[in-house]
Amino acid sequence: MSTQIDPITVEVIGSALQSIVEEMGEALVRASYSTNIKERRDCSTALFDSRGNTLCQAEHIPMHLGSFLGVIPAILSRFDEADIEAGDIFMANDAYAGGGTHLPDIVVAEPIFKEGTLIAWAVNTAHHSDFADRGHEHIYQEGLRIPPVRLYRKGVLNEDLQEMFLLNCQVPRERLSDLRAQMSANRLCVQRMIDLCDKYGADMVLAAGDALQDYAERKMRAAIAEIPDGTYSFSDQFDSEQGGEPMTFSVEITVKGDEMALDFDAPPQVRSGLNMIYTSLLAATYFGVKSVLDPEILPNAGLARPLTVTAPKGSILNCEHPAAVDGRISAAQRVTDLVFGALAQALPGQVAAAGNGCCTAAIFNGTDENGNIWVYLETIGGGGGARPGADGLSGIHVGLTNTSNLPVEALELEYPLTLLRYELVDGSGGAGKFRGGLGVRRTYRVERACRFTISTSRLQSQPWGLEGGQSAQGTQIDTGDGRTDFSGMIDLVPGQVISIVTPGGGGHGDIAERAPEAVQRDIVEGRIA
Repeated sequence: MSTQIDPITVEVIGSALQSIVEEMGEALVRASYSTNIKERRDCSTALFDSRGNTLCQAEHIPMHLGSFLGVIPAILSRFDEADIEAGDIFMANDAYAGGGTHLPDIVVAEPIFKEGTLIAWAVNTAHHSDFADRGHEHIYQEGLRIPPVRLYRKGVLNEDLQEMFLLNCQVPRERLSDLRAQMSANRLCVQRMIDLCDKYGADMVLAAGDALQDYAERKMRAAIAEIPDGTYSFSDQFDSEQGGEPMTFSVEITVKGDEMALDFDAPPQVRSGLNMIYTSLLAATYFGVKSVLDPEILPNAGLARPLTVTAPKGSILNCEHPAAVDGRISAAQRVTDLVFGALAQALPGQVAAAGNGCCTAAIFNGTDENGNIWVYLETIGGGGGARPGADGLSGIHVGLTNTSNLPVEALELEYPLTLLRYELVDGSGGAGKFRGGLGVRRTYRVERACRFTISTSRLQSQPWGLEGGQSAQGTQIDTGDGRTDFSGMIDLVPGQVISIVTPGGGGHGDIAERAPEAVQRDIVEGRIA
C-alpha cells in the first residue's frame, strides 16, 4: 500500500534531500587533499534510491551525472542485494564494467539502511589527478580500470585492495587522502538520511522521493509541450588537439506532444580519448535540454522519462569497448552545443549563443627534487555565449563543466610552475546586439623539466552566434618554441613558457542593434577595436 503524502511535506523533504547532497559536497571539498578537489572543486555528490534512480544531485559538475547513472546498476549487477550490508563501501571507475565515464573520476558509493532495509545510496565522485602521461589508443592505456569492488565490508577495510589501488597511482598520498574524504562525505550523507527517516519515517521519505521524480517528469513534459511539434536539426564541427580535419556531429530533435526524441550522429569511434560512452551522452543531453526548457526542473531521474536519446553504437558519441574515453568531455561539450543549436530553431529568441564549447584541460607532470611524481591539472574557462537579453559572461566554465580555477598562490606554492599572465582576452567574444563573453589567457613558465599535455577543442572551428550574432575566436596554444601542432603532448624544459588562450562565446543579435552606450563601453574596455 502506497504512502499518502501532501505537497507541502514533499517540498519540505525535497529541500532536506537537496541540503544533504550540498552538505556532502562541502564536506568532501573541506576534507580533501589534492588541489583539484580542495581548490578546484572537481567533484560531485548525489543521493539515489534503492533501485538506482537519481533522487537529487548537488549543483556541482553536470558531466558527473554520467558516472552516477551507471554506478548503482553496475553494483547491483555484480553483487547480490541480500549480500550488501550497512558499512559496505564500493568504489568503481571503469566506463564499461564500472558505470563510470572515464578513469580519473572514481565513484564511491555506500548503501543506506533503515531498520535492516536498503532505502537509498550515498554516492560521490571526485576527479583524481593521476594517471597522467598516458596513451589513449584504447582504454587499457588510460589508467587502472576498477569494476565495482567492495573497499569496505561492514566497516572493515580491505587493505589488500587498497594497497593494489595505490600501487597503480602516481601520487598515492593524494589518492588515499582524497578517497578518505570521499568516504567521510558519504558517511555524513548516511547519517543525515537516517536522521531524516527518524523524523518523518522511512516510508514517508521514500514516498516523497517518488513524488519528486514524478513532479520533475510533469515539469519536463509541460515544457516540451510548449514546443511546436516537428523535427529540428543542427550540425556542428568538432576538432581536437590531436589534429586531422574537423568532424561533423549532428542531431535531429523530434518533438511530438510532450515527448522529445534526440537522435545524434557522429563518425565511428577513434583511437584516442575523445570517445563517449552512452551515459556520458545522456548526461550531456539531459543538461542541454533542461538548461533550455526549464532550468528549475529538479535534477532527478524523472526529468529523463519524456526523453529518448540515441546515437549509432560504435560511434564517438556512443562508443564500445575498448575505446579510450579519457577526454570524453571535449565531445560532450559539443553535444550540448548541438542541443542548444537545434532548440534555438524550435524556440527562436530564447536560446543563448554557443559558449566556448570546450573543456580546455592543461596537465603538467614531472618529478620534484626528491624524485616524487607530481601532477597538476587545470581546466580553464572561457567565454559564455551571449544571451537573448544580455552579454555573455567572461572567463567561466560552460556546459558540462563547473570547476573553479586554481588560485595563483596555490599553484606556485605546490608545483614548480610560475604563472606569468592570467587575464581575459580582449576581442575574443563574438560581436552582436549582445556580445559573447571573453576567453582566458593563462601563461606558465616551467621551473623544472616536465611533460605538458593539452586536451581542448575549437582549434579550427569557432563558437557560433545566433540571430545574426558573430562567431567568437577559437583556441590558441603557444608552446614558446614555434610549434603549433604537437598532438597534445610535449616535453618542456626549465624556463620554457607556454601560453593557452581559450575561446570566447558567440554573439547574439545584429551588431547594428547594439545600444550606442554599450558600444562605447566596449571600446573603453577594449572589448572591440
